[in-house]
Amino acid sequence: MNKQVKFVVIIAAIVVTLAWMGVSGVEQSATYYVTIEELFAMDDAAAKRIRVGGDVAVGSIVRSAGDVRFTITQQDETMPQPKALDVVYTGDDPLPDTFRDRAQALCDGRLRADGKFEAKKIQAKCASKYEAQPGQEAAPVYESAPATASD
Repeated sequence: MNKQVKFVVIIAAIVVTLAWMGVSGVEQSATYYVTIEELFAMDDAAAKRIRVGGDVAVGSIVRSAGDVRFTITQQDETMPQPKALDVVYTGDDPLPDTFRDRAQALCDGRLRADGKFEAKKIQAKCASKYEAQPGQEAAPVYESAPATASD
């Protein structure tokens, strides 16, 4: 084989390998956000990694030695009762500072056979923490301050 053919074969093998690794990596890391109702309606929920979200139920957070247990709920105008899902967080990362009662939480993990959701990652946000209080005017921090006597 001459040098050009060897070079083309090696480059083609590298490109095919990188493409295969990229596609398989994306498939493995892809998670879809589902509602609690959609999670329980899935046939293969236990077989794949899923991201489910909801509001942390008041008083449901229980911390123990190896895990954190809590319940997330979702309320919809069409639902008479909120849907609830028990979550067991077994991840290694510390929980976010905004993880508390009534916070919105995204749980990344798998549905166990017992119906509980085992989360390896938790993302939380508390929208009310960043909103202006009712009746208060919210203004950007970059607006000019009132003029002082030295100006």
